[in-house]
Parts: sequence; structure tokens; C-alpha cells
Amino acid sequence: MMEYFTLFVGAVLINNFVLTKFLGLCIFFGVSKNLNASIGMGFAVTSVITMSTVLAWLLYNFVLVPFGLTFLRTISFVVLIASFVQLLEIIIKKQSPTLYNMWGIYLMLIATNCIVLSVPVISVTNEYGFLENLVFAVGSGLGFALALILMASCREKLDFADVPHALKGTPIAFIVAGMLSLAFLGFSGMI
Repeated sequence: MMEYFTLFVGAVLINNFVLTKFLGLCIFFGVSKNLNASIGMGFAVTSVITMSTVLAWLLYNFVLVPFGLTFLRTISFVVLIASFVQLLEIIIKKQSPTLYNMWGIYLMLIATNCIVLSVPVISVTNEYGFLENLVFAVGSGLGFALALILMASCREKLDFADVPHALKGTPIAFIVAGMLSLAFLGFSGMI
């Protein structure tokens, strides 16, 4: 049980894909202007990462490995993730048009987000079992959501702060992201 907890905490804090590995920055900077959009996007990415990692693990272990097709790992994972994101887009467009309009192009960028592909690849490369795979996927997704929500909170506060004109917008966002990254690097070496 402790190894699952360690894997989860490692994925959320210590090896956070956004703030320590610098993956998924397009959505991170694009959506983090609004806290509500960030919360929704964080949990959408978490669900996509979790479901696509579980499906990719099943595909890899029950189709690709038995038939000697492991060389098709990347292309099959990309097709699987793109299909899942397309399904998510259809559901969100139907169920919540406001949320769909708020996310805009960033919803489709989930499919090309390197975190969504790297989590299943790391999972099968490390030969995680099914439960380890699930814990790692959920932890990675929640780590992304945490980074996105922290960034959005900071950026919303900065809208009311006295920031020099030259630093308004993207420049201050990069500075805040760097400071958050430094804070998360403080967790390194814990596990």
C-alpha cells in the first residue's frame, strides 16, 4: 500500500509533469487565465490521462505484446488518445456549451498534449501493473490540475496587482511559472 502512496505523491508533487518536467505548457499558459476554466480543464485532462492510460495499458499488454507489435506502441497510443479526446469533445459540446466555448481550441489540444501521451508511455516502459498504472495516471492528472489551478489563482490575483506595464500578461505569467517550478523543485529528493 505504501508503494502506491509513494507513486501517487511522486506523480502529483515530486515529478509534476508541468512544474518539474516542463511538459504540457501550451494548455498550462493558455487556460490558466481563468480559475473556473482551469478547474474544468484540469479535471478534463485528468480524466483523459486516466482513461487513456488505462486503455493504453490494456491495449499494450493484451494486444501489442502478445502479438509482437510493441513497435506500434506510440502510433496506437496516439490514435487511442485522439479518439478519446474527440469523444470527450462531443460530450462536452452537447452537455455544456458554455464550458465548450470557454475552453475553445484548448480542448482539442488535449489530444496533442505531451503529458497525455507521456504518462501511458512511461507507465508501460516502467512495466507498471494495472493498479500501479491507474495510481500513476490519476496522480499525474491531478498534478497537472494542481499546477493549472495554482497558476490560474496567481494570474487572477495579478490582474489586480500593480505590475509594471512591461511585465503585464505573458511575461509575468512566465515569472510566476518559474517561481512555482522552483517551489516544486523543493520536493525533489523526497522519494
